[in-house]
Amino acid sequence: MTTKLSLANLDAIKATATVPAFERSALRAGIVHFGVGNFHRAHQAVYLDDLFNTGRDLDWALVGAGVLPSDAAMREKLAGQDYLTTVVEQDNNRSAARVTGPMIDYLAPGNPTDTIARLADPAIRIVSLTITEGGYFIDPASGHFNPQHPAIVADAENPEAPKTVFGLIIAGLKARREKGIQPFTVMSCDNIPGNGEVTHAAVSGLARLSDAALADWIDANVAFPNGMVDRITPATGPREIGIAADQYGIDDAWPVFCEEFKQWVLEDHFPAGRPALETVGVQFVPDVAPYELMKIRILNGGHAAIAYPAALLDIHFVHDAMEEPIIQAFLEKLEHDEIIPIVPPVPETDLKAYYKQVETRLFNPKIGDTIPRLAQDGSNRQPKFILPSTGDRLRQGLDVVGLALVSALWCRYFAGTTDSGAAITFNDASADRLHAAAVKAKDDPMAFLALSDIFGEVAQSELFRKRFTHALKTLWKQGTRQTLQLYLDGKLTE
Repeated sequence: MTTKLSLANLDAIKATATVPAFERSALRAGIVHFGVGNFHRAHQAVYLDDLFNTGRDLDWALVGAGVLPSDAAMREKLAGQDYLTTVVEQDNNRSAARVTGPMIDYLAPGNPTDTIARLADPAIRIVSLTITEGGYFIDPASGHFNPQHPAIVADAENPEAPKTVFGLIIAGLKARREKGIQPFTVMSCDNIPGNGEVTHAAVSGLARLSDAALADWIDANVAFPNGMVDRITPATGPREIGIAADQYGIDDAWPVFCEEFKQWVLEDHFPAGRPALETVGVQFVPDVAPYELMKIRILNGGHAAIAYPAALLDIHFVHDAMEEPIIQAFLEKLEHDEIIPIVPPVPETDLKAYYKQVETRLFNPKIGDTIPRLAQDGSNRQPKFILPSTGDRLRQGLDVVGLALVSALWCRYFAGTTDSGAAITFNDASADRLHAAAVKAKDDPMAFLALSDIFGEVAQSELFRKRFTHALKTLWKQGTRQTLQLYLDGKLTE
């Protein structure tokens, strides 16, 4: 028997799950959050729930917002359960469910008037974002904001009725400026190096296309703190919904499953104020860059490295990939030989110990993280998580045998079949052109490196081209497993 998740049923639910210790009626909105997906609900929302459970800062509750069809679907699910979420934290040795309740409203996507009005409310002092790495309109090769993207051009031509997150933020800031209201802080919670700076570039860049004076005001007055976020959070599906019902008796339309580990490092730059998140484990530091570079290169880079060999070997779950000795050994060698040596020092952090912690997290079988999730959106993830390490090593005159192999594995994956001949289902906005280039690359490896918006200057390196070509040809000739073994044996060179 299950109990429908709702405020009215919390007394019944607390027999199997922790429930909020605060009265929801006491919360007041302070944050509008764009992109209410699984990661946000397992991360920022959990930290706020922890804070509200201490009885303080109840005027920093969340209001959801979004612009995509998936945002409308999430709003419908959450509204049907009073904006509550079941979060199941799963470590290797324990599992526990909690119900979180820091969200009190969710703005309807497609209604810019209501969204802009809420953004102009003086009570809203932070606007936060989890819109994925691909949501910032960045040119992959240059890493800069792309003002020529059709969605950006459309918002610039019609700034009063914007359809992008950044257009809505600009409209909200414009309304506040006209009313003499202090601007809110814009806080990215996405896995992007310098995510605050990237967000600033997108907001200011779009504003400048239609109103240079407003863009100048934004540059002078709006804070965009950088932050590093971390918590492995798989996608929700029938498996997760079933576990919430069967093990915890909770009928939740879209529960969140995640690992027990979580981390959030933030620059303390919030002119309009902020909740006291340091009391619940958030680290506030003068410079986030060392922490985010460590995480993006070692953890996210590790995800990107194992995704494609695992997929080519028909492995579905991340923990199963790590249980495969040749993949675990491949990741360890890649990290220790090529990635960790070029990650700058991080205050009070042993990078090799950090990697061992990452490895332990990847071995966690309970959260059910999947290889298809890690493999998706490679056209955005590879230029952020893998190719920067490749570029750094090349600029230092260092070899890139392992990192070039990662790129070759990605190319081989996009040829469309696994080593066993099974068809691969792609999940990437650039899937068609990646597939076409990967098919051509079987005979002409340079066809894949010709994707200059992805590979940029890395593809101009003679050493990288040589390593990539040899790795790709070996993958086609000998298969994934044997190619990985050659790399481990130090023999994947011409």
